[in-house]
Amino acid sequence: MPRILVVEDNENLAFGLQRSLEVEGFDVEVAPDGEDALRQARQSDPDLLVLDLMLPGKGGFDVLSELRDEGRDTPVLVLSARGEEMDKLLGFRLGADDYVTKPFRIMEVVARIRAILRRANGPGDNGSSGAVERFGDVEVDPEARTATKDGQPVSLTPKEFDLLMALLRRDGAAASRLDLLEEVWGHKGAVVTRTVDTHVAELRRKLEDESSQPTHILTVSKVGYRLAR
Repeated sequence: MPRILVVEDNENLAFGLQRSLEVEGFDVEVAPDGEDALRQARQSDPDLLVLDLMLPGKGGFDVLSELRDEGRDTPVLVLSARGEEMDKLLGFRLGADDYVTKPFRIMEVVARIRAILRRANGPGDNGSSGAVERFGDVEVDPEARTATKDGQPVSLTPKEFDLLMALLRRDGAAASRLDLLEEVWGHKGAVVTRTVDTHVAELRRKLEDESSQPTHILTVSKVGYRLAR
């Protein structure tokens, strides 16, 4: 039974999430603030965090940043009323796996959680031969899940690495945003957030010489993206 840690200071909302997720077959704990969330995440090592951002004391972004700085790759679904594009970009940059804005539909949250867990629990079937991939001065090791640029390690979040591999596997062919959403995040159908775009922006920032003028991670007009070697 997957263990979920819900980090939410609104008692009624936290209780509703807990009961709804338990009905769906999850084992759920609740943390009312950031400090308690870090304590529980370190002690019980949950399978996934549902993380609010506006918390008393230590905020959600701080919680996410500290977990990633400690090397913890626990999947995180941000669930927040902060729906600005910059908030989403920062969440993904800090290592969030997905971002849902309030108000939300509980079945959408459940679907997102199941998709994240499927991705987290299926590392062995990524369609890669395991050989080191190269483009420009970047080298990517699929088995070690590491990347270097000009010989220097590049820190990629789990979803950034999955997206990079999805583009590499197409060997120069274009991929639509919907295809990438389904392959990397497990979403089917249209999604209103610019999840793929924000992750592509981060890959360009980390891997391109000039992120504003990319030479490898390219936009394909009215389609999506492709990776040119």
